[in-house]
Parts: sequence; structure tokens; C-alpha cells
Amino acid sequence: MIRQFSFAVLALLLTTSPAAAQRPVSVDLELSFVVDASGSIDQEEIQLQRQGYADALTNPQVQRAIASGFLRSIAVTYIEFAADQCVWQWLDWTKISDIPSARAAGARIMAAPREFCSGGNAIGEAVAFATKSTLENGFDGTRKVIDVSGDGPDTTGAVTVQDARATALANGFTINGLVIHRPSMPDLGDYYRANITGGPRSFVIQAKSRRSFADAIVKKLILEISDLAPERQQAER
Repeated sequence: MIRQFSFAVLALLLTTSPAAAQRPVSVDLELSFVVDASGSIDQEEIQLQRQGYADALTNPQVQRAIASGFLRSIAVTYIEFAADQCVWQWLDWTKISDIPSARAAGARIMAAPREFCSGGNAIGEAVAFATKSTLENGFDGTRKVIDVSGDGPDTTGAVTVQDARATALANGFTINGLVIHRPSMPDLGDYYRANITGGPRSFVIQAKSRRSFADAIVKKLILEISDLAPERQQAER
């Protein structure tokens, strides 16, 4: 299911839906992938990002981490963001418990179209969307994590990233970050720590190159699924 977020006021984030009244499916982790698809990310890079997440779900180490959980399953969604009013949910909430379910989820991520929306990075809107979507998704996770990856700061949108983070943290979420290195923004990791990430054992990992992005995703997923935080020096690699 493809969903595009339309905003009104921040208070609507916690509005319940009829689906919320159904008995939720228990999982170890509810994990939102919130991925930069703004104008600074070209088509090849979009595909590399999607491939990285799709491959990570079937990675043997990630699968072992999932299998080591009490319920041996997680729920994931894949969301891309660009400018104001441009948030797309390409993978609806999906239970991952084995290779076939992970492979099917990855295929849906790879099949998503490319939407173009210029005008900055609405990270706050994307985090707000992920928060609301998680609270209404029909799953009941032991933990709730929002996983933001991007190559720039929050620059636009009806909801600031600081307000969106505050709402998420107030509802028990952890927000982690994967920073894609850009020479023009050497302090982006510090920006993520100060403005985006937060919650129990939150962390930021930096991918120093596009080539290292896939490895960074795998490392991050293992940490998130296992509920661990990396050593600072490891997270900066």
C-alpha cells in the first residue's frame, strides 16, 4: 500500500483509527525506515539506498538477530521523504520472521516508483508520519524505533523535527540516525544527535561513502534488533 502524508496539526498525530481497536500482533520490534529521497539524492542513489535496505533484511546476521528475539519477529515499514508534504510509505507495515518474508518485503521496496519533490528536507514531517503510522499499525512491539537516514538537515515542513522528536519520545520511541557523509556538511552527525535522534540507546552511524552505506545499514539493523548501542568510535566509521 502506498500512502502519502497530508498534514493538519501536530495534535492529529495521536488520533486513533478503527484498526487500532483490533487485537495487535505481538513482535519484538516495530521499526520504521525513514529514508531521504530529496533532490540531493539522484536516481542511482535512490536505488542504492533501497537495495541496501532490501539486502539487509535478508542478511544472515540480521536474520540471526531477528531469530534471537523472544518473539522471533519484527515489523517494518519503508518511508521516503523529500520536501514539505512529500512523504511516501512504499512498504506498509510488514511482519518479518524469516527469509521468505524478508525477501518479499525487500521486493516491494525495490518495486517502488521514484517521486520527485524539490524544496528541501522535511525530516520533521517524516518522523511525525512514522510516529503516527506506528501507533496505528496493528502491531504491538516490545520496542518502537524510527530509523532516519539522510544527507542533510531538516529545512522545511509543517512540523519541525524537534517537535516531531518530542512527540515520538513522549510515546516511548527511540530515534536513530544514519548520516550519509557530504564534504560540505562535516558536522551533520552532530546535527542529528542534537536535533533528530533520542530515546533509550539511541545512536548515529555515519556512512563515509555511498559504497559503505550498505554495510552501515546492516550494522545499524543488528544493533536496533538486538537493542544495543554502538561504541562512539565504532559509530563514527
